[in-house]
Amino acid sequence: LAGQVGAIERSVGADAPCADTLNLVAAVRGAVAALMDELVEEHLRSHVAAPELSPEERAQGAEELAVVLRRYAR
Repeated sequence: LAGQVGAIERSVGADAPCADTLNLVAAVRGAVAALMDELVEEHLRSHVAAPELSPEERAQGAEELAVVLRRYAR
């Protein structure tokens, strides 16, 4: 991600064609979405669905995820 964001910075700084910069931004957006998918899945498995969790731990994990998803959906 850092390299992709750096490419956007360089593109903007060099006054590259808009389409080129937009494609770079779209690539970063896709990478962030893929990372979000992985992190949500891992959180669900580890902090909501893991069989060893207490009901309180599950509720806390679910609430943490709900807060993040509300922010992400804006």
